[in-house]
Amino acid sequence: MNQQENMERSGQRPGPKLTSEQRQEVARQLAILARGTAEIIPESGLREKLEESVAAGIPLKVKLGLDPSAPDIHIGHTVVLQKLRQFQECGHEVQLLIGDFTGRIGDPSGKSETRKALSEEDVRRNAQTYKDQIFNVLDPERTTVCFNSEWLSPLTFNEVIGLAAKSTVARMLERDDFTKRYKSNLPISIHEFFYPLMQGYDSVALETDIELGGTDQKFNLLMGRSLQKEYGKRQQIAITMPILEGLDGVQKMSKSLGNYIGIQEEPDQIFGKAMSIPDGLMPKYFELATDLDSDRLAAVASGLADGTLHPRDAKLMLAHALVRLFHGLEAADFAESRFRAIFSEGALPDDIEEAVLQAAELEEGKIRLVKLLTVLDLLPSGSEARRSVQQGAVKLNGVKLEDVSAVVEPREGDVLQAGKRRMARIRIQL
Repeated sequence: MNQQENMERSGQRPGPKLTSEQRQEVARQLAILARGTAEIIPESGLREKLEESVAAGIPLKVKLGLDPSAPDIHIGHTVVLQKLRQFQECGHEVQLLIGDFTGRIGDPSGKSETRKALSEEDVRRNAQTYKDQIFNVLDPERTTVCFNSEWLSPLTFNEVIGLAAKSTVARMLERDDFTKRYKSNLPISIHEFFYPLMQGYDSVALETDIELGGTDQKFNLLMGRSLQKEYGKRQQIAITMPILEGLDGVQKMSKSLGNYIGIQEEPDQIFGKAMSIPDGLMPKYFELATDLDSDRLAAVASGLADGTLHPRDAKLMLAHALVRLFHGLEAADFAESRFRAIFSEGALPDDIEEAVLQAAELEEGKIRLVKLLTVLDLLPSGSEARRSVQQGAVKLNGVKLEDVSAVVEPREGDVLQAGKRRMARIRIQL
């Protein structure tokens, strides 16, 4: 049996014959597209798809599915969008799938209870808001927007039964969230099992080559591969992207937790929030949330590691890059100049008193916001500190902090405010 027959029997296709220039192009794209990913399944599959695409001159179809349940996009959402943009810059096409049909169920990933169904009106309104925001990152000329009601709504009950027969209850219970609910005697509605089946069927209908999602979407992405095989289609490659921690440096970025940077926030707000990102997370933010090329990313990481790049200067670069992405270069330059004027060049009131923060109060350089307010004597008690945070009266370097459980990483010279009249410039004493 020759090599080609061996490959065909193992499910692999013999690769196309490539010129030297084509091999270089595949290597270039692979280096860009694999960077920063959490997992590529299977790893060899991405190279194979790229080789076929380059040889034939046909772009790959790269899918992202979105449930239109939370239309406000923040930086955490853009991790996957930035990777899609890289695919577009390599000449590939994005399938932006709005789950108007699956949105009526809601993705059970990571949920401890059944999601409430959205109305059709909610789904359509949220979908339009998504589209309005997403093209801040993606190229609309290389993006096809589609709705899965187009092929899911017409399915007959016989076809739905046939789809359900492609998987098993045991396979569904491999999902961590389903397993936890089952073991805890929490209800799992039958229709929730259909969510991954429908998302997988989207890949069948669209003949997707590659599907992207967060690490919490791995099960759903693999279901797409499984169903494509069951329906006699070429299997997609599943690429998962890391989950980005929020401004607290601990929990997943989330609007409900107040630890997020929204892409439609004002430039000054984005810039100020970026300046509060914990030092240790900066390399991750640079890699996953900006459009810096590999050489500049390497220079930033190296400078932070060897101390030649001060964390404050790195944050200025990061904040500028984020504002530029969503508001343009002019807005980014202006936001940086305002921030420097206010917080670096003393444009705040001259009579701001210094408050000494003992380094012993910090744990790995961090401290709970409520505790910081009391330690610096800005507020007399923890209850008043919590109330001020909840009322939106607390700012760190001009950025409003509204999460009472927030953990911050104060630095020398930071300005903490509690209301209009109480403010202090932090001095850290070892």
